[in-house]
Amino acid sequence: MTKMTKYQLEHFENKVNRYFQPLIEEQQLLVKQYRTEATNNVVKKLAKKMGADKILAQMKEAEEFMKEAQDNAKTFFERQSKKEKKDLDYRLERDNDRITLSDCEDQLRQWAKDLVDREIERRPEGAKLKDLKDLKQKAIDNVMESGTPDELKQSLNLVVKTIGLTWNVDTSKIKAISQS
Repeated sequence: MTKMTKYQLEHFENKVNRYFQPLIEEQQLLVKQYRTEATNNVVKKLAKKMGADKILAQMKEAEEFMKEAQDNAKTFFERQSKKEKKDLDYRLERDNDRITLSDCEDQLRQWAKDLVDREIERRPEGAKLKDLKDLKQKAIDNVMESGTPDELKQSLNLVVKTIGLTWNVDTSKIKAISQS
């Protein structure tokens, strides 16, 4: 019984990735579309359920008031510097210790994504994605645990058959390229 070389194992692992990765990426796009839509809906419901909607509304109002005050201050000092013919030297910097509305919304969005991810696993799109990832892992496990190339090809053929592919491509049906 011949053992496989490191390069043979890498070849089989790369081939498993070529088979499964496009299918996984396609399914992830479908799930991502649902996740975005569902997360937006869950954020609103979660904020209301937690009572955060009132705090967010307060913060939004305060930030809008603050923005207006900053704009007014900027306009005032710009006019004064021109009127007095003096240089204007000030910066409005964001205080890193301050909690903003955006910070709160980001936290709610993160919590909502966790809830949505759990829900997605129950949907057909999420279940299919999980199945594809599990099959890919099974194929990689077969590559790492196999003894001979022939034995490995047989086991991988059984795994990829579940996604409608065959491991060994039949080249007998390919027409020979003739030189004219």
